[in-house]
Amino acid sequence: MLGAGLLGLVVGLVAGVAFRLSERAQRGAPSGPPDEPELSDDVAQLLEVLPFDAVVTTTDLRVVRASAAARAHRIVGGDRVVNPVAQRLLSDVAADGESRDVELELPAPTLGRGPVPLRMRAVPLGVRHLLLLTEDRAEARRVEAARRDFVVNASHELKTPVGALALLGDAVAEAADDAEAVKRFAERIQVESQRLAALVRDILELSRVQSEGAFEAAEEVDVAAVVSEAVDRSRTTASARGITLESSGPAATVLGDHRMLVTAVRNLLDNAVTYSDPGTRVAVATSVDRQGGTVDIAVVDQGIGIPASAQARVFERFYRVDPARARDTGGTGLGLSIVKHVVADHGGEVTLWSEPGHGSTFTIHLPLPPALERGATTTDPEGAA
Repeated sequence: MLGAGLLGLVVGLVAGVAFRLSERAQRGAPSGPPDEPELSDDVAQLLEVLPFDAVVTTTDLRVVRASAAARAHRIVGGDRVVNPVAQRLLSDVAADGESRDVELELPAPTLGRGPVPLRMRAVPLGVRHLLLLTEDRAEARRVEAARRDFVVNASHELKTPVGALALLGDAVAEAADDAEAVKRFAERIQVESQRLAALVRDILELSRVQSEGAFEAAEEVDVAAVVSEAVDRSRTTASARGITLESSGPAATVLGDHRMLVTAVRNLLDNAVTYSDPGTRVAVATSVDRQGGTVDIAVVDQGIGIPASAQARVFERFYRVDPARARDTGGTGLGLSIVKHVVADHGGEVTLWSEPGHGSTFTIHLPLPPALERGATTTDPEGAA
């Protein structure tokens, strides 16, 4: 959809131009010869910065100004509007002075790309001109499709624990006279309740980190403090599974949001613990790569590893390498997706190395603050957490 604020600015400017032209007409001022239509300077300047394809024509559809994209989309050819839909739209506006919108699909401009979905808006520009704005809707449609898929997948994921709770509730009611059965069903209700709570938590967390402006202002963040807090939060789960957590690395600072980075590192730790066997170790190693200009946080496990065929998909929402194990451990399939979005919000990236039977290493790469990129030193902290 065309940006409401910017479109309002355009419409307001159009009204101002129309008013000024009307004043000139009332004073009898010449408005320029018919073959050289006059275009207000402020309108011309606005068209240079609009994020939309723009075409200005006379009321008989002769092109006065057109953006390169409008020509690339074959809306304009030479000094005429050649797209039939645009022609009709502009002709109707010229006839009654009423603004109009329409959506259409143009043939693919290059091989390998599908039809280009466009939204067109035509408005009168003063008394002698028309303005046509076009917006490429491909990205908007992709985002909408992703949102739709997310809702469908989230609904499907929520149905499992909700359905299980309903069935277990019925089972408890039917076994009211069997204390042992009631206890067994109550334990299952607790498990499914925890799974449901984790799923809702991760859905809300993913929604938060995906929202525009996930954090308002970047602050200096102590990476050691981030790692320490994430390790502390994961330690109870790790201990229950007999897994040792370790951390090491020099002191380092990045710009960002402390809470979001803790969430990202903790999700990597929880993922490592989930897919590691009892008696193994999970380590968090921090390093500073001055040549690459990054602070790197690597979470290394000795777990089951990830097949090469699945590594490209592990950051997808609700994707699970081993659905059965995820079901047993309560995994939601959203943890790594949250990591990806948090790291992207900080201008970094997350990479994966893994080999089945030899564990996995997920590494968060965050940009060094400008002062450190210029060579400021860091100090080594004491030991491991």
